[in-house]
Formats: sequence, C-alpha cells, structure tokens
Amino acid sequence: MAKTTKKKKTTKKRKKRESKQRVANRLFLLKIFAYLVITLACYLAYCFLTLPDIEQAVTRTRQPSTTITAENGNEVATYGQVYSAIVMPDYLPKHMVEAIIATEDRRFYQHFGFDVIAFSRAMVVNLIKGRYAQGGSTITQQVAKNLFLTPNKNIKRKIQELLLAFWLEYKFSKDQIMALYLNRVYLGAGTYGIEAAANKYFQKTSADLNLKESAILAGMLKAPTRYNPAANPERAEERARVVLQNMVDEGYISEEERQQALKMKTGALVSDKVEGGKYFADWVYGDVNAYIGERENDIYVYTTLNQYIQETADKVLAQTIKANKNKNVTQGAIVVLDKTGAIKAMVGGVDYHKSQFNRAINALRQPGSSFKTFVYLCALENGYKPEDKIGDFPISIGDWQPENIDKKYHGEVTLKEALAKSYNLATINLAQSLSSSSIIKIAKKAGITTPIQNSPSLALGTSEVKVIDMAVAYSAIANGGFATWPYAIKEIYSRDGYQLYMREMTEADRIFDEDAVEDMTKMLEAVVNQGTGRKARLPFFAAGKTGTSQDYRDAWFVGFTDKYVAAVWLGNDDNSPMKNVGGSSLPAEIWRKVMLAAHSPQAEE
Repeated sequence: MAKTTKKKKTTKKRKKRESKQRVANRLFLLKIFAYLVITLACYLAYCFLTLPDIEQAVTRTRQPSTTITAENGNEVATYGQVYSAIVMPDYLPKHMVEAIIATEDRRFYQHFGFDVIAFSRAMVVNLIKGRYAQGGSTITQQVAKNLFLTPNKNIKRKIQELLLAFWLEYKFSKDQIMALYLNRVYLGAGTYGIEAAANKYFQKTSADLNLKESAILAGMLKAPTRYNPAANPERAEERARVVLQNMVDEGYISEEERQQALKMKTGALVSDKVEGGKYFADWVYGDVNAYIGERENDIYVYTTLNQYIQETADKVLAQTIKANKNKNVTQGAIVVLDKTGAIKAMVGGVDYHKSQFNRAINALRQPGSSFKTFVYLCALENGYKPEDKIGDFPISIGDWQPENIDKKYHGEVTLKEALAKSYNLATINLAQSLSSSSIIKIAKKAGITTPIQNSPSLALGTSEVKVIDMAVAYSAIANGGFATWPYAIKEIYSRDGYQLYMREMTEADRIFDEDAVEDMTKMLEAVVNQGTGRKARLPFFAAGKTGTSQDYRDAWFVGFTDKYVAAVWLGNDDNSPMKNVGGSSLPAEIWRKVMLAAHSPQAEE
C-alpha cells in the first residue's frame, strides 16, 4: 500500500514537471515568435521610411529626352521623345488598354495592388519549371517599380515596391494608375510611353493605333528589345498573336476580330538603323544623371566622339569579321582614346541590332600577351634596361610547364627582343625575378580595374580585363607616365540653352618613372617594327603589343601613336576558340586601319 502511494506521488510530481516544461516551452516559442514579429515590423518600417520621394516620383509622367551629339555637333542618338504628349486612358483606342490588361494584369480593376491569384499561379509554375518562367507583378507594382531610382533586385526593393503599390491604390484611381503606366513604361529604343512608341514605330499618334498595332505594343512590354517591331518584326508579330489570343480569352474581342487584326497593316515602321556610336551613346546616357542628377527638362549632351573615326571603326570591324567567318570569329570591340583620355570611338560589338551588350566596357576577357607590357614596365621601374639579358629556357612550376608559341627555346635574349617576339618563357623568368604584387600594382596604377589573380600564369595575361581598361592602361605609357582618366562628356545643356555641366581639365599625376616609360615606349615600338605587331605598322610612329589567349579564344592588339591610343579585341561571346586568329593577325590589321583613319584629314573635319 505504501509503495502504491509513493508511486502515485512520483507520477504527480513528474506530470507537474512536464506541465511546467510545456508551459516554459510555449513561453519560449511565444518569445521567439514575438521577436520575429518585432524584427519584421522594424524591417517593414525601415523599408517604408527609406522610400523615395513619392509625390515627386509620381508627378514625373514623361521621360525627359536626352540628345547625344558627337564633337562636330552631329546627333549620335536621342533617348526619350521631345514632343511626346502625356496621354490618358480615355484618349487611347479602347483596345489598346484592353490589350495591356489582358496581357499584363487581367484583374487590374479588381485587385488592391497585389494579385494573390496571379502571384500564386506564377510561384507554382516557377517551382514546377525550376526557374523564373512567369511573373506575378500587377500593373500597379510595375508602376511602383518604375518610380524607383534603381532597378536592383533585392528583398528591400520588392517590399518597397509592394508598399508603394498599396499607396498608389489608396491615393489614385485605377485610371490614374493606368495613366502613370501608359506614360512611364519602357518600349525599347530609348522610348518611354505609348504615345512615344506609336510615333517611333508606326509614325502616328497613339489615338490612331489599330488593333494589330495595339497588340504589338502590348506584346513589347514583356521584352522591349526582343519584340521590337523595327528590329525583330517576326518576333513582334508572333508576340502580337499571343496578345490577341489573350484578348479573345478575356472576352475583349471575338475570334473573328482577332482574325481580322492579323491581316491589318501597320503604320510605316521606322527602321531602328544602327548608327556608328550607338554603344557609345548608351554608355553616355547611362552616366548622364551622375553629372547633373535627376531632371525634368530635355537636355543636349556634347561628347568627345569623333564621327569619322567611329564610323570607320564600326565598318572595319564588321567587314573584317564578315570576311573571316571561316575562322570562327564572330565578335569584337574597339576603343580609341586621345592622349587626354577623351573617347574618340567605341565599338561594343559587330551588330547593335542583334546585341546591345557593350563588349568594350562590360566584357571580361583574357588579355594574353598584351598584359606582358606591365611585366616589362615593372622590370624597368625596378632598374632593368631594355638590353639586359634574360633566359628563355624551359621552366616548370608545379604541374605547369609553359611553352613558347613556336615550341622553341631561344636562350639568352634581351628584354627588348623578348617583348618584341613575345617569348613566354623569358617573360615568366623575368616575372619570377620580380614581385608578383609589384606587377599587379603596376597594372592597377595604369588603369586595370578588374581583379588580377596572383598566380604563376599572371605574366601571360590569364586574368580577365576590360577592353576600355587596356586602352586606358596603355595611354599612361603613351602620356609619358602620367595617369589618364577616360571621359566622354564635355558639356551638357538644357533645351533652352542653360549650361548644366562643363568638363574642367585637371593636371594629371605622374604614376610611372619617366625614363622607364621612355624605354617601354621604344620596346613597344620594336614590337611593331620588328616583332609580332608588324601588321600594325604605320607610315609614322606606332607602338603596341599583340595578345592571344589559350586556344585562340581572345586576340588583341593594343597600342598608341603620338595622338591616339586604341585597343582592339576579337573573340566569341561563348568563349569558343577561333581558328588561328591571334593578336598579330586580324586585330593588328584592324588597329592599323582605324589608326590610319584617325590620322587622316577627314578625322579633323
């Protein structure tokens, strides 16, 4: 009996302890939940407090136009529309707004700024496909996104986008939100808004758009460049078919009307013809706000671009690649600077219509032997002379056994000969006698902005660089050892003639020893006259260096004259090998032709 009583007491104590533990666990979980709620609330508050000036953003309904001109005053490109009027939904044909709603936001007039159904559907589709295949943003969210100063994709931006969408729905009617969308949406080729796009692509006002034209413009919203009717008419037509079917599905038009729309003619398509300097113009346009900030007014940007040099560079690159299709070379880039750093020409690719990616400023490619210049400059800065000897002998570094391109060894050679003939082994042996960090420092001081790996293959140019950086780096040598900063904008004026910006020339800093740079220049001149760069020879002074990466994936020539510095790169976007295209062949030939044009009387006109 006593044992039973004792057992009951023990059980009660255990249950009491377990009950207390459960209460403690619940309290702990409640605390965690409370902390999470407080943290989330604080983050939401932070996102709200750091929203941009909403009133100012909303009232700006038209993208100000930016006209970019060459140094001779001729127009290179215009972004935005100077005379594009602000349109309201009731100004447009009914089918224009219906095409947008059917394609972009079917429940626009029902939701509160966030469409739970569309978002859930998109999430399911994306999870099934394992990639981002469908979006769930409403038109209100798209308007909110367009009001932000930055397109960066992060959690803060998405939360702010949602908060601003709710604010827009509270503050404005659906028609007002639609008006903001119609006037702010980007429709390719620097065109913002339905009215500007109607003028741009069909040479008519938006009020006169027919059903097919409306479907084409609505279809462009998914990818303005891909479905540009001037550049890609077949894709635009295919996308318009999808939009028209969406309109049938939503009951806006009948099947018969859809069939009729497919047979309609569009207004005269204005060809978005590539003009010399479009890559350059895009780059300048992206930098304008950094000089004058956000603005309401139309502006004119006067640049350093030399129209004749630019047009020649575009033509020479395109013709050279077309003539050498059998060598599997499909892309290239060219940058030409004067000795002050002013950009005179920039070619970012072979065909701007097909690809707007600017390889002159954004592509990262291996410079190959054109990087050797920094190794030899480092040696000269450390007391070496061009006639000093270095061994071109076999070398092994771990499992790496580099070779010369001719598979030979050349014994004791001078620095001048080693650079002129681009001997790999001699260069590596020279680099081994120097500090790798010193070589990297020299390249960085000259103007290389990309990371440089401190590896045994450093001297052979295996770290990726930008074309514009190579031009800038060589300009430091061309300038006698003074730093060069590339620039393109000289002056900016408002449409009524008020000066908003003028470049002021500043005194350059010396970054390299004068004697070392003089010796380096003579060595690079020998590359052109007696070495691998003979195809770049000019009837006047020229100095430079060839460069070829492994398996002919990249081919370079970078060099300078008394007036200009230019970098030429050839390769393929997919990094596939070319067929025996090295820096001493096509790049050197292109460089020569461009430099002859740059020094011709036409370039001075």
